[in-house]
Amino acid sequence: MINKNISVKIYSINETNSSKWNDYLKNNDQACIYQLFEWQIINKSYFKHSVYNIVAESNNQIVGVLPLVSLKSMIFGHILCSMPFVNYGSSCANSTEIDKKLIEYACELTNKIGAKYLEVRSQKPSVTNMKESKNKISLIIKLDDDYEKLWNGFKSKHRTNIRRVYKNGITVKKGGVELLEPFYEILSKSWRDLGTPIYSIRYFKTITQYFKDDYTIFIAYKDDVPVASAFNGYYDDIVEGMWLGLDNQYRQYQPSYVLYWEMIKDACERGYKTYHLGRSSTDSGGESFKKKWNAETKQLYWQYYLNTIDKMPNLNPSNPKYKLLIKLWRMLPLKATQIIGPLISKNIP
Repeated sequence: MINKNISVKIYSINETNSSKWNDYLKNNDQACIYQLFEWQIINKSYFKHSVYNIVAESNNQIVGVLPLVSLKSMIFGHILCSMPFVNYGSSCANSTEIDKKLIEYACELTNKIGAKYLEVRSQKPSVTNMKESKNKISLIIKLDDDYEKLWNGFKSKHRTNIRRVYKNGITVKKGGVELLEPFYEILSKSWRDLGTPIYSIRYFKTITQYFKDDYTIFIAYKDDVPVASAFNGYYDDIVEGMWLGLDNQYRQYQPSYVLYWEMIKDACERGYKTYHLGRSSTDSGGESFKKKWNAETKQLYWQYYLNTIDKMPNLNPSNPKYKLLIKLWRMLPLKATQIIGPLISKNIP
């Protein structure tokens, strides 16, 4: 039976709404870090995007939330997305019925604001008849307080590779905002080589300010030179791999083996239960590497409500439409990508 007492509305950004929203997430085991209200504050204040904080209430109590961001650009048009710039988003609700109400409200909002389409990046299948893409996955490691148990579970060849990289002089340092600059330099190089516009370093600094102790930056060094970096977030008992980069000049040393192992050990020692190694495209090199750590595959569901277009969009580097642009971007000096990139990336979900 449909609960007629459920109302759906949009929360404005203020301290009271932020607290109520996050308190609801704390008491829902389906919640994830990317649904936290802080992301909407950042999307509005830093990127200057319009945000819609969709809330379902019953008897003045929150029973579901759905964060949405409106992106407008000359290149990609008007898009409504949950959630852009991060691994996934979507709704968190007390029931499938409430989840459906939130999504239906988002579809109506898409029509109202004239967006081309609604994109919901979800960890669960659609509760409506939205079109779905299954090209993205998450790789998940089940952690243990004793990281030696994970080590002993790796294949012998994988353990040998990790030892070899240590012998090549790769070391790892972890910390906070004091490591932001080397992290950003490496990520900038990595994204430039991929042909992907980078965000401003101020974006990452803003994240550190809002999430304070709920993040850690890791830097891998080769003879005191930063060669690989990662930015992890923490929510409940989950470690979330947000960003990771590698300086291609040092790829031959395979620093990612030691970087990953040091991050896994750190997560185990701190008592976390699950490590999400970020999202990957299916059948990609990233998926193959992450599976070496005995990571399990979890399907992600990119869901679409099409308003003014007929086919699901394809905003990813594999699209032949962007082949030339990616090639040209890879040829730019690093400093140029750091200046121009933020002007472009803020409109690429």
